[in-house]
Amino acid sequence: MSKIILFLFLSVFLFGAPPKFLMPDEAFIPHAKINEQMQIEAGVTIAKDIYLYEDKVTLEIIDTSNIIQIKEIVSPKSVKHDDAMVYLESPDFLVHLQKSSDTKDIKKVEFKLSYQGCSGQGLCYEPLSKTYSFDVDSSKLGVKQEASEVKKSDAKPKEFSEADSIANTIISGSLGLILLTFFGFGLLLALTPCTFPMIPIISGIIISQGEGLTTKKAFFLSLIYVLAMAVAYTIAGVLAGLFGSNLQAALQTPWVIFSFSAIFVALAMSMFGFYELKPPSFLLTSVSESRQHRGILGVAVMGFLSALIVGPCVAAPLAGALVYIGQTGDAFLGGAALFAMSIGMGLPLLVVGVSAGKFMPKPGHWMVMVNAIFGVMMLGVAIWMLEKVVDVYITMILWSLLGISFAIYLEAFEPGVHIFRKSIAIILFIYSVSLFIGALGGSQSMSKPLEFLKATNSTSKEKARHVEFIKVSSLKELDTLLAKNKGKKIMLDFYADWCTSCKELEEVTFSDTKVQDKMSEFVLIQANLTENSKEQKDLSAKYGVFGPPVILFFDEKGEVLKAKTITGFVKPDEFLKHLNQI
Repeated sequence: MSKIILFLFLSVFLFGAPPKFLMPDEAFIPHAKINEQMQIEAGVTIAKDIYLYEDKVTLEIIDTSNIIQIKEIVSPKSVKHDDAMVYLESPDFLVHLQKSSDTKDIKKVEFKLSYQGCSGQGLCYEPLSKTYSFDVDSSKLGVKQEASEVKKSDAKPKEFSEADSIANTIISGSLGLILLTFFGFGLLLALTPCTFPMIPIISGIIISQGEGLTTKKAFFLSLIYVLAMAVAYTIAGVLAGLFGSNLQAALQTPWVIFSFSAIFVALAMSMFGFYELKPPSFLLTSVSESRQHRGILGVAVMGFLSALIVGPCVAAPLAGALVYIGQTGDAFLGGAALFAMSIGMGLPLLVVGVSAGKFMPKPGHWMVMVNAIFGVMMLGVAIWMLEKVVDVYITMILWSLLGISFAIYLEAFEPGVHIFRKSIAIILFIYSVSLFIGALGGSQSMSKPLEFLKATNSTSKEKARHVEFIKVSSLKELDTLLAKNKGKKIMLDFYADWCTSCKELEEVTFSDTKVQDKMSEFVLIQANLTENSKEQKDLSAKYGVFGPPVILFFDEKGEVLKAKTITGFVKPDEFLKHLNQI
């Protein structure tokens, strides 16, 4: 029965939307704006399987006084398709203006963008156009020297950020290729710190089933966990793409974190044998009298919540899918891509779950030890989550107490213990004690807890090498800084305390000496999105940020270098190469 339900679910998800022709306003979304240099940036965002005829795209200035004119139009490259030159991807144009006389007034002009295209399924649309009104500051324009035709030049191949490139892959690719590509992205994301905390969770769930657990049952429970996780990512992603909201960020509030940490503590105590953790009787009767069904429901809930609370990371593939959903409104295809990515992320978890079931030891002393190990891992997840909302001092104390307790449980100082086990226990005890001492001494480093014992001059040198960002939490603060630092290169880092990849960037990439030397050429600004307040949401929305970590770069004119945007964690060498290109 479960296999039939799974088959129906996937069938509806992947093939439930029949082909249909889009309305013109769905197939073509025109846009135009005027920048500070009085250049018009215009284009047409086209939906999947839609293309535009190059010779049907026209850009005109309507000025009754004939003072403001088009000097040059920079266009993207077109390609040959059915004996016609067309744009298969959304084209963007840059219109350079000029004036016919030496005037410095503000001129109101109308800009008309006309276009015509067809669907790859055989439908051609009628010619369309849209008119925009702009106030042009003629003092910023050059004077026309002589009568000449408008020049239309091909632009260099347009450079996209990684997220935009992935969004274009969805637009131009087939369904099968898109799903396969995003499944591969998911496998790569499974190697990032975002999914690591889920390993003890799925392992603990399988181990807690106790005696009688078969490999088949372990696989089934792991599959339920992974599918629930994938559904959570898909729903959260589709909502974020459609409404520009970050559901995962909303779930990073302190009360949610404390509540979920308490759940893991309760699970850990159950693993230690203090009690058998099960839902209240009234819930059991309302759901099912079957223990198997209760277990499935609990695993599904844990998988769903784990995706949203334990591993909230935004990487380029996720951002690319969200950009696509936000631009086209196609929640089905974007959601399918996210679902495939989530399944890829969950595949290693599936292997872990099956392995935990396959190599379950027989009841006895080893079973007690295995339960204790996973109980400690559950407590570790609880402390890891608390790092997002409490002071480093507190989490270091908690880690040290957990390590000391587990070292004692492993009989670090008891005679007759196996040398390998005793060695591990003593090393863990020494490190945990150093953590405790380090926390009392003011250290904030888990890797170097006794760093505070260094000489003062050495400590000062280390602090001097730490990257310092100017913190902002609202658009007003950011706009003030951007205006103040115009003429300089600016780097804007979107950060949150609950973001695992953000901390990885700080500890690994931003701490690299060569990276720091290069970053010194930039004005460093950090937008803190931890609280997910209205001001912080407005700040994210202004720059199309669905969640941290995202790094934006501004040129000396104060304009965003969109193609240089970084989403997710990048290694020091890769980041340094990126900085050298700006």
